[in-house]
Amino acid sequence: MTVRSTSSDEIAEFLVHIGRSSRGEDMRSDLTAAQWTCLRFFSRANKLSRTPSAFASFQATTRGTATQTIKILESKGLLLRYRSDLDGRSVRLEITVLGLEILNSDPLADLISVINVLRLKEQTAFLATLSDLSITLAQMKGRQTFGTCEECIHYVSILGAADYCACIAAELAPVDIGKICVNFGAAGVVQSPPIPLIEINKGRAL
Repeated sequence: MTVRSTSSDEIAEFLVHIGRSSRGEDMRSDLTAAQWTCLRFFSRANKLSRTPSAFASFQATTRGTATQTIKILESKGLLLRYRSDLDGRSVRLEITVLGLEILNSDPLADLISVINVLRLKEQTAFLATLSDLSITLAQMKGRQTFGTCEECIHYVSILGAADYCACIAAELAPVDIGKICVNFGAAGVVQSPPIPLIEINKGRAL
């Protein structure tokens, strides 16, 4: 008896295959796939999300494992840890100049170049589909969802006024609008409880 794969099976297999084939665990890279993911996250996360706990949620891993990955990047001079001005115990992580230079050799560059061949309309549709899959899967597994302001239900943009996040009741810096946020809320999806600003400020350094 021949077992035929459904289109959804094939799509899932292709996604996994593409992910594995584009990961940075070859002889040309000094970083593991997890370390590359960490470096990308801190280069793309907004200020409130550049914490160990936010990265752990993004990576869907334990805080201990996330912290070990972060410490390795700190030891390589790719990330810097800063203490909060609010309580002295909170931390946030910032990518260094060296870290930004390393990202120029990102193993995802080949995949990005292939995606760039697609027409803009195709890229937009593909991104929307992948975003929906990511959000739905995260909700199915009870995990935190991530995204950017433009697609978030908490984002308020009024002509002539500063952009605003209703989730944390704070104005948004223009540089953070297109960055990954730990308090992202997707329209039409049952949301996980937002991480309060005080918890984000704590950074939950491990």
